[in-house]
Amino acid sequence: MKNRDEDRLLAERLKSGDRLAYDMLMDRYYVLLCNYAYTFTKNHDNAEDIVQNVMVDIWSKRKKIKPELSLKNYLYKAVYNSFISHYRKQKPVIYLEKKHIDAVESIVESNHEEMQRLIELVHREIDKLPKKCREIFLLNKRDGLTHTEISEHLDISLKTVEGHITRAFKILRDRLEERVGPVLFLVAGNLFDIRESH
Repeated sequence: MKNRDEDRLLAERLKSGDRLAYDMLMDRYYVLLCNYAYTFTKNHDNAEDIVQNVMVDIWSKRKKIKPELSLKNYLYKAVYNSFISHYRKQKPVIYLEKKHIDAVESIVESNHEEMQRLIELVHREIDKLPKKCREIFLLNKRDGLTHTEISEHLDISLKTVEGHITRAFKILRDRLEERVGPVLFLVAGNLFDIRESH
């Protein structure tokens, strides 16, 4: 509730043209949104481009902000919509990709309580992963380390890193119901932030 109230106040300040509030918005959400965008783009530069465009857009359209609505949900949805718009311009969406995009959209559209329930379920299963598998998975998905960085950090081969991450995803997919599957693609900084902020 505290974070929701803080976001509401931040939204009100943004709407009034408070530049300090905009700086606070950037500090609070820029990295999280870049992590989120990266789960779709798989390219850091493209992810940052998307987030920067969203941030510029929210400032230019600040008078249309509705403080009573969730600022966090709005930002994540805006990033997602921006990705979809860019993605569809870049290449045709094949059937399996469309299924994944639609599934992720259903998660993004979920209400806060439903989203929280799904995230908690995913995190409980992550905690049950084999120790080394869990460590490598979290270094990648929570801490944002690349496969190469993890390989150097733990002094293990790149193939070993990739094997553990693939295994983690397989275990999680096998254990979780189909409805929760798309959440796995969102297990980046933003989801850990959501869990830790409650």
